[in-house]
Amino acid sequence: MAHGTALIYDEEMTKYKLLWVDPACKIEVPERLSVSYEALVRNGLADRCVSIPVREATDAEILLVHSDEYLEAVKKTPYMTLEDLKEFTLQFGDVYFHPNIYRCAKLAAGSALQLVDSVMMERVRNGMALVRPPGHHSMRSAASGFCVFNNVAIAARYAKQKYGVKRVLIVDWDIHHGQGVQYCFEDDPRGVFGKGRIIFGCLKCNILVFVLFIFNSVLYFSWHRYEHQKFWPQLRESDYDSVGKEKGAGFNINLPWNQVGMENSDYLSVFCHVLLPVAYEFCPDLVLVCAGFDSAIGDPEGEMCATPDIFAHLTHLLMNLAGGRLCAVLEGGYNLTSLPQSVCQTVQTLLGDPLPQLANLSGPCRSALESLQCLRSAQKQYWGSLKHTASPTAANISTKRIRIAEGEVEEEEKTELGEEEKNSEEKVWHEPPKRPCPPIRAASVLPDDVACPDGCKRITKDIHPLVVSRLKDHLVQEAEDGDALATFSTLVSLVQKMEKNEVGSGLALVGDVIKAMMCVVQHVSPDLNRVLVVCVGNGKIPSHISRDGKVLVLQISSDASEEQQSKHYISVCLQKGCCNTSGFMQAVLGLLLPVGYEYNPDLVVLVRMPDSGVCDVVWKQLTGLLQSFAKGHTLVLMQEKENSCVGPTASILLGDPAPPLETLQAPDREDVDAVERLRRRLQADWKLLQTTSEYTSGAVQH
Repeated sequence: MAHGTALIYDEEMTKYKLLWVDPACKIEVPERLSVSYEALVRNGLADRCVSIPVREATDAEILLVHSDEYLEAVKKTPYMTLEDLKEFTLQFGDVYFHPNIYRCAKLAAGSALQLVDSVMMERVRNGMALVRPPGHHSMRSAASGFCVFNNVAIAARYAKQKYGVKRVLIVDWDIHHGQGVQYCFEDDPRGVFGKGRIIFGCLKCNILVFVLFIFNSVLYFSWHRYEHQKFWPQLRESDYDSVGKEKGAGFNINLPWNQVGMENSDYLSVFCHVLLPVAYEFCPDLVLVCAGFDSAIGDPEGEMCATPDIFAHLTHLLMNLAGGRLCAVLEGGYNLTSLPQSVCQTVQTLLGDPLPQLANLSGPCRSALESLQCLRSAQKQYWGSLKHTASPTAANISTKRIRIAEGEVEEEEKTELGEEEKNSEEKVWHEPPKRPCPPIRAASVLPDDVACPDGCKRITKDIHPLVVSRLKDHLVQEAEDGDALATFSTLVSLVQKMEKNEVGSGLALVGDVIKAMMCVVQHVSPDLNRVLVVCVGNGKIPSHISRDGKVLVLQISSDASEEQQSKHYISVCLQKGCCNTSGFMQAVLGLLLPVGYEYNPDLVVLVRMPDSGVCDVVWKQLTGLLQSFAKGHTLVLMQEKENSCVGPTASILLGDPAPPLETLQAPDREDVDAVERLRRRLQADWKLLQTTSEYTSGAVQH
């Protein structure tokens, strides 16, 4: 398995700039690249990466996306006078040319290809290319939006051609719509593969199941500031209902932001309720990220309020796809403070460092909910994971009043927009927190006859007198069992080491997982304010442990819980329990992740019940996703007979990516209905569960 993170950068790509006055282009400066790289060096991240040299893309590689006529025209720019460059630029939109931009554009595209080569040939696991000019706006025969060649689109075609990659996911979190990428793939029928997707079936009736065969091999997702076509590039096809054309229908996903000020909660909501369910169903072989950081706080283009540390989490959530094969390529980002901070957060996550905690998350704002609802409705006919979306497109969009009418903006709105721009310049945010790695990444508490996995430190069972004296008050039956006391005492001691960040995560084989879990949650330090307990499989979990809110229990099983459900005791009952991968992942992505993010635990306890039925691949996916919380401090408890799961579990805790799940079928209708009922019941307490604008009483207003 590949290890390491590639970093591609060359100072040559800073050696072009705007040579004349152009207010639209003045923000695209060489310092965008240099401050990003300097921040990586200053924080010691560049030295930890595998440095990959740049190269120029060849004509043949550029022609994978662009026309021969356009390439030949750009080739002439190094020899043009200043006046000729100005005139050449005028035929395109919001872009400028320079005598050295052709060479830099070839280096930018070539850097993206170098990154793909490094990942696909397993020289590294993942990586980031710091490039300039950006690429996602450039089209087949036109430069646009500071972009000359479409770096990521070329990389996608290159990966398919050279390595036979069947399915490529492109995630564009830049604040502008990457129309060049959309145009490249929106009707692309390449890479036909024959596995069908079951969109709907009824187990109780003899209804013919409708099967949709996937033809398209590139799935493009973009969120972008739109404001009902008021914001650049002001295209009708940037809206939520542009889903792709002909055989590409369903493989173009646009989430329009119709107001500024979107926050971390809004970004996470879209990932949990649209992107991740679709991405897992699609099952990509490679993930490419159009990594534009103008969607971060303080950027003059985006005017959003998402902090740089959100990109650590977005990156991590994507790293669980495609076996961890992820290539991030720099696009926009024009605030020279939040840009390098966001780049560092992204690279640090690619390196496998613990994630920062995201505090004060709430639900998405009303405008975000409206866009989310409209998008899910537009896409539900194409994706089984969204088939349960019962709500129609939101009828009355609250932000429609800001739409341009006949090219003019009302005077009152001009004043409002001017005030927003002023406020965006005054935004202040905290420096992203340090993300120290614990000296011990993972530790294990195992019976003597079970081998300790490589890289995992074995913790010898021992009786700690102070811990045992407290344990005896609660564990009367085990008080005379020296081995049980030693195990529980060691678990409590291990959690204490995790709290001090001496150990990152831990796993243990125990005689009784429920008693071990109860022991841990009852004896954690008072400084651990919130403990998330995730139980997989059937078994009775006493609900009283969650009554004070210090513990949140979420159990996925096939048994309807007899315990009284509450805000902090959530039982997800699936018809086939944990055996049905589609239903299980729906519960994880649509319930567990949103609730977990909003709860923001200080410790995660993952319990694998005896005979849970969950397969190893799904278990590894769940374990990897849970690293999103509590700075990675996860304690995994498994029954002693589950010793075959020790190695796979430890590999995830040590930072290995989970293997792909294969393309998923639609969840069973009964499971869909059960999860949806639960989501609706809980959304009053956990606002990140909201997916429709009809629930406006608790919606956040930005």
